[in-house]
Amino acid sequence: MIEIASMIGFGAIGVAMLLSLYRLLVGPDMATRVLALDTLTINAIALVVLVGIYFGNEIYFEVALLFAMVGFLTTVAYCKYMLRGNVME
Repeated sequence: MIEIASMIGFGAIGVAMLLSLYRLLVGPDMATRVLALDTLTINAIALVVLVGIYFGNEIYFEVALLFAMVGFLTTVAYCKYMLRGNVME
């Protein structure tokens, strides 16, 4: 039963990632592209967690946590760059 649910989840996350990638490439302005990149990061985290559930390995959850922290920092850096024009002061 978990295999069927995982396959449905892989399909749903795959479609969400494709739609986020489309918005990242076609986005009308920079803010939309940053939000699409953040959404793509969240979808990638969900994919890593789903792989961890599917294989029953706990290391994937630690990878997802590290990826979430890096994704948050890159989103903050992009937003700071958009507001001020530089990241470091």
